[in-house]
Amino acid sequence: MTIAVLITVHNRKEKTLACLRNLFNQKLPDKYEFNVYLTDDGCTDGTQEAVLKEFPTVNIIHGDGSLFWNRGMYAAWCEAEKKNHAFFLWLNDDTFLLKDSIKNLLIESSNFNNQAIIIGATLSSSEDKITYSGWKNRIIIDPRIDNRESDYFSGNIVLIPQKVYSILGKNDPYYIHTIGDTDYGLRATKAGIKNIVCPTICGICDNHPTKPKWMDSSVKLHERWTALYSIGGNGANPIQFFHFKRKHYGLLSAIVTFITNHIHVIFPKLWKG
Repeated sequence: MTIAVLITVHNRKEKTLACLRNLFNQKLPDKYEFNVYLTDDGCTDGTQEAVLKEFPTVNIIHGDGSLFWNRGMYAAWCEAEKKNHAFFLWLNDDTFLLKDSIKNLLIESSNFNNQAIIIGATLSSSEDKITYSGWKNRIIIDPRIDNRESDYFSGNIVLIPQKVYSILGKNDPYYIHTIGDTDYGLRATKAGIKNIVCPTICGICDNHPTKPKWMDSSVKLHERWTALYSIGGNGANPIQFFHFKRKHYGLLSAIVTFITNHIHVIFPKLWKG
């Protein structure tokens, strides 16, 4: 049985190579193998060449730099679905798999008859702190101490069985960079599909900066406004968030979020924390 590993990258050559080394060092259970589908979203730092030199079996999907994370993952998935795969594994290129992570994900998937989404939690590289995982009631899950069923999840390490894919399909290409992983988890929950965090920590990945530029009172207003509508980084992109909120929480929630985000850009000191 094959696992399609989906990755999207942009100008992080050394991290991408380190990620792939950890991936290719994984020991899989008998009769399992993986194929890697990597979207090179307009890299200019020699990522593609370096990847193919060290890992010639990787399937490269070409982007022009406008795909970002969510659409890059969608592009990789579109290529991967052309072949028959038992599982699809989302993997961020700044996330480094720990020993036996994929094996542990597969074991946990089998515990749910391969009909649940299995999330791999990650730790900070510098402290014993969960950085990415599933979320329950807006609180991040530490699988070592918490109930492991989540409402939604971060997309760093996510195993999606064929059965789940046959019901949910791919991630929504409406989103460009962020929200696509959260959206997929909520779609699963609505469809009665469980999002389960693997009981063992699966990777190392450091948190991105927590305070977005659009919320920073030390930044000039026009720069905050530009940051709010940016695609990458920590931009909230009100148009895409409006779509997301309306889809999952209703029109009123979407309108309130749209308005309050703009208020916080104009008056950032209103934002607590």
